[in-house]
Amino acid sequence: MTRVLMVLTSHDQLGDTGHKTGFWLEELAAPYYRFRDAGWDVSLASPRGGRAPLDPKSDEPDFQTDQTRRFTADAEAQRQLETTVRLDSVSVDDFDTVFYPGGHGPLWDLAEDNDSIRLIEQVVAAGKPIALVCHAPGALRHCATSEGKPLVAGKRVTGFTDSEEEYMGLTKVVPFLVEDELVAKGAEFSKAGNFESYVVSEGLLITGQNPASSGPAADQLISLVSRAGA
Repeated sequence: MTRVLMVLTSHDQLGDTGHKTGFWLEELAAPYYRFRDAGWDVSLASPRGGRAPLDPKSDEPDFQTDQTRRFTADAEAQRQLETTVRLDSVSVDDFDTVFYPGGHGPLWDLAEDNDSIRLIEQVVAAGKPIALVCHAPGALRHCATSEGKPLVAGKRVTGFTDSEEEYMGLTKVVPFLVEDELVAKGAEFSKAGNFESYVVSEGLLITGQNPASSGPAADQLISLVSRAGA
């Protein structure tokens, strides 16, 4: 059975706005059920362990989908969300692949978290595929190759765009802009229109632009793992 680790944020404060943030529900729910329905074993982890914080905006009616409603009503999924394992207890050897959902939270913790950085670098070094969507590609900012170069340098990637962040009115709130940061690290960043589904595959690295890209990114990851195991 294929084993996938989904890495969630533990950060719940949207800068100094007084508003809550966390992970974006669709970006967890859509891939979660792609993996479960494919027969995969799914584990959830976060820097602090325990319940990962949900961005409350992502559960508003306008952002709900069949998958988010399924997740909210799924007792086993909710149990997993309440009991995420601590990221520092995770071994890359225990998983075949890793998926990072987004939400604004990862910009504050996963992007700076040494355990997350080490996990990503070890996954890549082990030749295992990894996917990150929306704001989660920001977690690549400090990751390096074995030669010490930025992991994304020269690689085709995508992520939440400057124009999407501007649309959200949060360009001055977030600690950095995903698009600008990846470009600064030497990545070949490409994108579709605001909030259109868009996924980029570069070898074993898969990145998705926004919430609508999370399910398709999971589909590409499943296909990649299937081909590797063929």
